[in-house]
Amino acid sequence: MHDQTTSDQRLSRRLLLQGTGVSMALPWLESVAVWGEEDSDDASACPQRLAIMFMANGVAYNHWWAKGNDAEMEMGDCLTPLEPFKQKLNFIKGLYNPAAVGVGIHPGQTGNLLSGAKLQKGAELRGGVSMDQLLAKHVGAETLQPSLVLGCEQPTTGYHETNFSMAYSSHISWHDATSPVPMETYPALAFDSLFENRGAMRNRSVLDRVREHAASLQRRVSHSDQAKLDEYLTSVREIEKRIERMRRLSDKAAENARNKSQAAAKLSRPDSGLPEDIRDHMRLMCDIIATAFQTDKTRVATLLLCRDISGLIYPFLDVRLAHHLASHRDTTDDYLRICRYYIEQVAYLAGKLEAMPEGDSTVLDHSMLMFMSNMWSGKNHDSSKVPLIQVGGLAGTVPTGRTLDYSDRPDDERKLCNLYLSLMNRMGVPITEFGDSTEQLAGF
Repeated sequence: MHDQTTSDQRLSRRLLLQGTGVSMALPWLESVAVWGEEDSDDASACPQRLAIMFMANGVAYNHWWAKGNDAEMEMGDCLTPLEPFKQKLNFIKGLYNPAAVGVGIHPGQTGNLLSGAKLQKGAELRGGVSMDQLLAKHVGAETLQPSLVLGCEQPTTGYHETNFSMAYSSHISWHDATSPVPMETYPALAFDSLFENRGAMRNRSVLDRVREHAASLQRRVSHSDQAKLDEYLTSVREIEKRIERMRRLSDKAAENARNKSQAAAKLSRPDSGLPEDIRDHMRLMCDIIATAFQTDKTRVATLLLCRDISGLIYPFLDVRLAHHLASHRDTTDDYLRICRYYIEQVAYLAGKLEAMPEGDSTVLDHSMLMFMSNMWSGKNHDSSKVPLIQVGGLAGTVPTGRTLDYSDRPDDERKLCNLYLSLMNRMGVPITEFGDSTEQLAGF
């Protein structure tokens, strides 16, 4: 072991900081057996993680491009926030979801983005299990939480003019053919799930309740781990301070809902209890994913930054139209600013993971962030190709620093499900087909 611990004092990776009604998983520490591998000090045993970040209604496609590789890569104006990560990203163009083409606009282009399944119209939902949930079923047993399914906009109900349920527009993560995964949109509740924060004690600081156990652990780990643990606890406290305000909003929303005899989810911000400023909301959700990955709470996450036919507004970008309406003018400077703002969220989460040491590298190196939209052009509702960016090499299993263009390949070679099959195989899921795919993505 390292300087302050010996082999007979080895600490278990599954050690949790315990307190009254709360438990905190730990980040990677050199003094602790790596990720449950009790007889190994090999940092290569660090887990692989996948997070999918979704923005609906297409991108500012005239500024969505990249060329060249590694440090020489050039990127369009949409992607400039990712400049620091050029050698750790892949720009992938030309992939598409066959089941989303020719079925009508919006819900039929969204609910099967991660499954490749044909969607059924009418009152009965029918699609397919999404790749994140198939991953969760295989790798979720190794973590305290099989997957994290978050959103920054409440689901909507009813039916679209195409007779597809709006549930397809509101969810990208599906348990099975008929059931979307309930999406957590409240940052305070997502935070509570990280630390199993329960009951009336939720209004007390998580850190205050584990302070005694943390102090005991500090005495047992190496000097460098003491610094890492301090940094981790400080970052959790910073998130907790921001969450405290959100918790008060949630409590007030519950009261508003009772007074109006209406579900809080149907109220507008901030009466709904969601953060009034979408910037605060998105950053908190990114921080929660980063902490979940850092502590191996989960290895699979989805973040629906905005749903299809989104009503989010962006006064801080000096854009007057709501997201969906702005997407119908997707070659304007307004939509470019919106699109670049969403890529800033990817860069923010990538930066958080890059700053988290893990073995000889970082949490980002062992992870992959995948940003997607459900269509290429919101104005044309064009789903013949989807925008897709990846950041992180999934523990060295995916080469990065590349621009990959499948636009001129035969349709069978540019299926999104070919990519999903490749990713799941590289994360140790031994399947030979998924959705409409029976082969991995060529050249990936």
